[in-house]
Amino acid sequence: MPRRNSCENLDRFIPNRSAMDFDFAHYMLTGGKVEKETLGTYSPSKHLYRKHLAEILNMNRTRILAFKNKPPPAANTTHDPFSPPPQTKSAKRRRHISQSPDRTLDAPEVVDDFYLNLLDWSSSNVIAVALGNSVYLWNAFDGSTYELLSVDDDIGPVTSVKWAADGKYLAVGLNNSHVQLWDTTSIRLLRTLQGGHRLRVSSLDWNNHILTSGGMDSTIFNNDVRVRAHIVSTYRGHTQEVCGLQWCSSGQQLASGGNDNLLHIWSLSMASSSSSSNSSNQWLHRLDRHTSAVKALSWCPFQRNLLASGGGIGDQCIKLWNTNTGACLNSVNTGSQVCSLLWNTNERELLSGHGFNDNQLTLWKYPSMVRIAELHGHTSRVLSMAKSPDGCNVASVAGDETLRLWSVFGTTQIGKAVIEKKQEPFSNVPRIR
Repeated sequence: MPRRNSCENLDRFIPNRSAMDFDFAHYMLTGGKVEKETLGTYSPSKHLYRKHLAEILNMNRTRILAFKNKPPPAANTTHDPFSPPPQTKSAKRRRHISQSPDRTLDAPEVVDDFYLNLLDWSSSNVIAVALGNSVYLWNAFDGSTYELLSVDDDIGPVTSVKWAADGKYLAVGLNNSHVQLWDTTSIRLLRTLQGGHRLRVSSLDWNNHILTSGGMDSTIFNNDVRVRAHIVSTYRGHTQEVCGLQWCSSGQQLASGGNDNLLHIWSLSMASSSSSSNSSNQWLHRLDRHTSAVKALSWCPFQRNLLASGGGIGDQCIKLWNTNTGACLNSVNTGSQVCSLLWNTNERELLSGHGFNDNQLTLWKYPSMVRIAELHGHTSRVLSMAKSPDGCNVASVAGDETLRLWSVFGTTQIGKAVIEKKQEPFSNVPRIR
């Protein structure tokens, strides 16, 4: 009769001698018991050491009899204890940041004035730049350029530009204190806002249908562009020109910076509570830590109530603020005047544009505020910066009469997916599958 394979002779009541460790069984039956009785004499550290040693030597077993064979050893499981552990996740690659601009455009007759805001990038991917008495539009899709408007010398030069959120309408501040609203698709002047400011309009920002303007007369007006009596409220707190103006993403807080070295935080609710165009509203915070003009302002896109501000040539600092409490969270001396600030929406980074002496763009890591890269190319101070709608590219205009485009913020994952995805023709038309 043929002998059966040993694996077939196993029984849960009869131990398998070939799978048993007789040396270990002999130790447990003779010396193991004695050792357990003397454990009480060891110190806790000695006991812990013996426990770890038993685990390493596989002596922490309590079963002597074996009722089944040992499992076969796994193939290629040896691992060098001195080698680093295997990577379970691919390490994040450090992105390349080009030190030179991708493209350089001529910007003749740009006004080299620190207090003006002459550049903006729309959600429809069109750059607006003020050059002297004119405003030009550059389409980033096809590279086409055309002149939107040109004003006379008694009205100009153009002192500020700001796109509405839809990327269709452009607000233009002028040296004669007026603000013009343009429809850029039909190249048509819609209306002119006047009667508020007495001097040039150097800063603009939108909050839905409210266009907020700041001027050399130190006043800030909220203009409802839907109604004839457009001035719905006034902010008074600055004593000199308002050169920086920006609403937070929620539209509830407004930051303003001035040539009086002051930074103010205002509340929308306070402004909305007043219907008189002559009324003034008290600020939430009046921050006086800067020692020079405050033009550069940028709200953080990934952390609520975090504002970055930059000071002029006499200050040279970037300061980070908690706008709920008014506390200064950090202050970094950059070594040169801070003309513009932009947060990276894809990474925790902050980009600053500078003036004398190097006229560079500097990329900072947040929250450590360590320099990541410096981008050189401008030969005069950076006047303004603007970010592309996908958050990857930055445009800068400087007193050297050039507009430069930089790939500084990388590529978004969403952007990559859109590029890689094939667009089917007539995808919006119902059809039978």
